[in-house]
Amino acid sequence: MSAESSFTRLVSIMDDLREKCPWDKKQTIETLRPLTIEETYELADAITNEDWKGIKEELGDILLHIIFYAKIGGEQQKFTLEEVMESISEKLIRRHPHIYGNVEVNDDEDVKKNWEQIKMQEGRKSVLSGVPASLPAMVKAARIQEKAKQVGFEWENKEDVWKKVEEEIQELHDAVAENDTEHVKEEFGDVMFSLINYARFLQIDAEGVLEKTNKKFISRFTLMEEKAAHQQKKLSDMTLAEMDELWNEIKRKRQQ
Repeated sequence: MSAESSFTRLVSIMDDLREKCPWDKKQTIETLRPLTIEETYELADAITNEDWKGIKEELGDILLHIIFYAKIGGEQQKFTLEEVMESISEKLIRRHPHIYGNVEVNDDEDVKKNWEQIKMQEGRKSVLSGVPASLPAMVKAARIQEKAKQVGFEWENKEDVWKKVEEEIQELHDAVAENDTEHVKEEFGDVMFSLINYARFLQIDAEGVLEKTNKKFISRFTLMEEKAAHQQKKLSDMTLAEMDELWNEIKRKRQQ
């Protein structure tokens, strides 16, 4: 089956569900919103786990949501599915003049700079205005920094960025010594922002690697609980030294 016929089949199924299924008939853009967010996070989990079967499944769920929103948009006489697709097609052509025009680029950085310049020409007042307010803070920080980079507001090299990290860490230490809670919060935020900036210079996805660390910690902690149970103990009954011994044992075995 071709991509076109598969897409047409899915659209037809959505039409049937909207007309005949009690649950689908009740949905609005507001009720779908939290479900769409959940599906997006499920896709993110599948990507983090390199679960290709899961990625395929979650992409299907998100595609269904897109068609669902377009169906509701048509019912409300706001837009059609065809208009959604035409809109993104026109945007892609407009924002890729190096493909569909006579603009020359040297690399992907030139492409991103052109992209931001074109968005400004389209009427945006700030290069940061396209960053969604509801993005998780770590992802938002990376996007803010990336967008600022496109207009030249960027460090020269990663060594300078690391100096900034060390400067922010020292300011955090000073705030802690002052015992000023609000100042500590501010400086801690600055440390995190500068570390995310450093991650960009290392070409690391800060959000992604932190999630992998979360998963690693959960895995090791769960194993530690199991080992304690084999010894007829609970972690809450063990000393920190005893738990640390179990932790290091698990860590050594994982590294072998």
